[in-house]
Amino acid sequence: MVPRLWSETIDAHRRSVRGAALDATAELVAERGVPSVTMSEIASRTGIGRATLYKYFPDVESILVAWHERQVERHLALLTTAGERPGDPMDRIAAVLSAFAGIAYESHGADPAAVLHGQPHVSQAQEHLTGFLAELLAEGARSGDVRDDVAPRELAAYCLHALGAAGGCTSHAAVRRLVDVTLAGLRRPAGP
Repeated sequence: MVPRLWSETIDAHRRSVRGAALDATAELVAERGVPSVTMSEIASRTGIGRATLYKYFPDVESILVAWHERQVERHLALLTTAGERPGDPMDRIAAVLSAFAGIAYESHGADPAAVLHGQPHVSQAQEHLTGFLAELLAEGARSGDVRDDVAPRELAAYCLHALGAAGGCTSHAAVRRLVDVTLAGLRRPAGP
């Protein structure tokens, strides 16, 4: 039986090595794009031997998938925090949409390649985000701020697709305008 302190030290070391490898992967993707990332570069950047790196990840695709999963988890946490802030439904919806557009804008040019988008964690994250946003929109519809002539899930899909265009924006001001246009489309129409 391995003593508890030794186990905790091993687990901490494993987390540290894994984190360093994922951090190096993030840097390399930002610098050169997904296709140019190699196990040798990751090992060199972290100071970890290639043999050690292969003990944690069998190939470069697996490390890219792990890096992408971490990115998706961080983005979902950011969006959840934005949606849980105090305020009326439209304020919270605006916070989530602004955060989502900011993520799309900051990710411009760092497309993690089609192979990563086909991974199960991506579809699960998309479903989670659509459901989360649909709940906020339904709350907004009940309060009278959000239109109720379109189903909340349809509105959520509209928002996410529209704000995905923020990846092509050239400035933060352009992102803000895109968010404003999207929010205007959510508001309950005036009149009878």
